[in-house]
Amino acid sequence: MNLKNKKVLLVGLAKTGISTIKHLDKLGANIIVNDIKDKEKLSEILKELQDLSSVEYILGYHPENVDDIDLAVVSPGVPLDLPFILKLKDNNIKIIGEVELAYTLSKNPTFIGITGTNGKTTTTSLVGEIFKKSQADTYIVGNIGNPVIDTVGVANEKSVLVTELSSFQLESIDTFKPKVSAILNFTEDHLNRHHTMENYIEAKSRIFMNQNSDDFCILNYDDEKVRALSEKVKAKKIFFSRKKELEEGIYLDKDNNIVIDINEKIVLLNKEDLSLPGNHNLENCMAAVGIAYVCNVNIEVIKEVLKTFAAVEHRQEFVKNLNGVMFVNDSKGTNPDSTIKAIQSYKNKIVLIAGGMDKQSSFDELLELAKNNVRALVLLGETAPKIEKCAKEKGFEEIYIVKNMKEAVNTSYKIANKNEVVLLSPACASWDMYKSFEVRGNDFKENVHNLK
Repeated sequence: MNLKNKKVLLVGLAKTGISTIKHLDKLGANIIVNDIKDKEKLSEILKELQDLSSVEYILGYHPENVDDIDLAVVSPGVPLDLPFILKLKDNNIKIIGEVELAYTLSKNPTFIGITGTNGKTTTTSLVGEIFKKSQADTYIVGNIGNPVIDTVGVANEKSVLVTELSSFQLESIDTFKPKVSAILNFTEDHLNRHHTMENYIEAKSRIFMNQNSDDFCILNYDDEKVRALSEKVKAKKIFFSRKKELEEGIYLDKDNNIVIDINEKIVLLNKEDLSLPGNHNLENCMAAVGIAYVCNVNIEVIKEVLKTFAAVEHRQEFVKNLNGVMFVNDSKGTNPDSTIKAIQSYKNKIVLIAGGMDKQSSFDELLELAKNNVRALVLLGETAPKIEKCAKEKGFEEIYIVKNMKEAVNTSYKIANKNEVVLLSPACASWDMYKSFEVRGNDFKENVHNLK
């Protein structure tokens, strides 16, 4: 891609935006940076870019005149139906994201793309660890927090890029073609952005749109929406299932052994040997097994990692046991289905801390299932009144509305009984109160460690 002296509009100054700007500058592009935030709010980020002379800024509002733009690079958080973006489309200006740009500029590493509503981060981390243990030159990138663009000029044809991909990132790909793609599951999420489940699924399914018969696509057989997509897949399809013994694929047999039955039948290990608890993590492990197997990773390496892999930070992360009360950080639980999976992982009664930015999700199913083992709700953020209303309709009586995380932690500890779990699993995005779910999780942990 020759961008020398080309006018490139970059929209959104997030973490990926900084890395993207620096690479565009190296390529000799004339860069226009746009962000809806003003200069004051972006002061820390702008300090990182102050030495770049090729950058023009449009801050605090969106550009009106985009007629002379050669290329637009849009950050994942920017909706593609904004008026000026639609004008770019009408002018036949190519609109891509950081993932597509990195793919175009890369030196042919092996791309592995992982998407789905829940389990992406755990699966991506697990696959990355498997490849690292196999001595591959491995980069764990994408939605997990590490921009793909940072690998350009570092990774080569011998490298493996294990890439977590959100629906927002997949909306803006064009030629991106992973050697192995994986779709873990579909549940209601980001409807404030995609408006319908059909649009959301369509965005996710772009992960395999450029694949062919030389590539692989790993699919969750147990998820009907994922299974229905398989007819559109041109790559070699590999299903995994924890509920059905498949004629071909990866499955759980009657003795709870994980079986690989693709080119040969391999009894890998028993599910009780997995280091990660819960059926959702069993599915994550099966997806990881499928990815590693089709990439010819040594079976013993796969087994070793499955037995020893530690939980990802902010995903059912044990924080502290204080006077018999266990505190768990699941700040990565940013939608109701993710929180359902978290609460179903514990046999003990739970005090659930939930709430955050409203993504137009329904909390009905979550709160219906929560009646089984959630004794009390501590709610904060934008969705607190919405969750409270739904919880009262479901028969919950012990509900507390709090202003911030410190109050949430203190209230939870005060009402928790011995042998109960205080679980932060918000079922919502963090952006109403925090910069990211990581910041939210760290705030929870800090307040837990401050308890006496």
